[in-house]
Amino acid sequence: MLGRLVAADLGYGDPCGRPSGPSPDGSPAAGASASTRPRSCLTTGVSQALGLLAQALRADGVSTVGVEDPGSLGVRQHLDNWRLTTVPIPVDAAGVRVDELAASGVPAVMLTPAHQFPTGAVLDGERRRQLAAWTRTGGLVIEDDYDAEHRYDRPPVPALRATLPERVCYAGSVSKLLAPALRIGWLLVPRRYRDAVVAAKRNADLGNAVLPQLVLGELITSGAFERQLRLLRQRHVRRRDAMTAALARHLPEATVHGAAAGLHLMVTLDGDVVDTELAAAALARGVKVQPLSWHCLRPLPPRPGASATRPTPRRPSTRESRPSPPCGGVAAVVTPGAARPSAHRPAGRRRPADHRRPRPPRRWPPRPPSAHGPSSSPSAAAASPRCNSVRPSPRPGPSRNRQLSANSSYA
Repeated sequence: MLGRLVAADLGYGDPCGRPSGPSPDGSPAAGASASTRPRSCLTTGVSQALGLLAQALRADGVSTVGVEDPGSLGVRQHLDNWRLTTVPIPVDAAGVRVDELAASGVPAVMLTPAHQFPTGAVLDGERRRQLAAWTRTGGLVIEDDYDAEHRYDRPPVPALRATLPERVCYAGSVSKLLAPALRIGWLLVPRRYRDAVVAAKRNADLGNAVLPQLVLGELITSGAFERQLRLLRQRHVRRRDAMTAALARHLPEATVHGAAAGLHLMVTLDGDVVDTELAAAALARGVKVQPLSWHCLRPLPPRPGASATRPTPRRPSTRESRPSPPCGGVAAVVTPGAARPSAHRPAGRRRPADHRRPRPPRRWPPRPPSAHGPSSSPSAAAASPRCNSVRPSPRPGPSRNRQLSANSSYA
């Protein structure tokens, strides 16, 4: 791959990405000719995409954005960091409440329609039609394609951008498909925001590193990316089944939601439990969880159903450090362990029983003993536990909920 490069390929190029190679979602975000990618921009992830888009929106006079409630605390923090006011829009089993969205008067809304975070709801057909009608009145949708490729028991859900290209800003990344450390994502925006997004990207970092783009393009064109995705789906199905079986065995009163897709589960419990205390108790037993109150801006109705969250806990922002209202249930995100990279050997293969790691060659002649006695070498550091402790941070106060949310790396 490196042998095919010329000197110009390693210079300063297009801030929106190297013009070659497709992106994982089939969009031209990771490349293609200038004529075929007029509105795409390669980013370092959805977080940077939100920052670029926030700058473009503020320049266009947009200072308020609707967010799903419950919804990702991390998203709210990013929008707050760019001085965008967030307005909570309720979510139910069919996705975001479009009637509440229209009544709120916000000019833009941030959505996860394929697999809502954290409830796991999918925006159904009727809500999609209502949302399309809302955009025709001037509304703008910011679509985070969260967990869309991780589907198990249902057909794929089309992106909103496929039918509303001039009213939807589409963001995604390979963080859940390959690894977050690759820092590769994409942002596709309507034509009116294209120049502002490109200028913001140029001012941010002059563009992404070229080598990761080349590696990703090679994985896609060779078919390795699709094979990895199939492997991940099989693995996560096994982990999901193990998780739901364990919940049924140890928490028979719990109800699991959102298990047909994605990397997290929603589990609801009946009872009066403090979600922050539940999260701390689970962490003490090696299970990383998050209270649902972290992801709520206002109380939810008293109904069964709560949410799960991503494996990594998010800390409330300074503006959100005040005690949050109850979210209608106890919620905690459960991560039994982190997913290990699987590319080093195919699934199902095991090392033979007589496998041994090669020993280092023996030093000869033997090293003479030191005059001060046998040399001492530092002992190996103990392996850190998979479940890291949660860093102390200002958290919303305890909220009494009836819902427990379980996460799923399904590890």
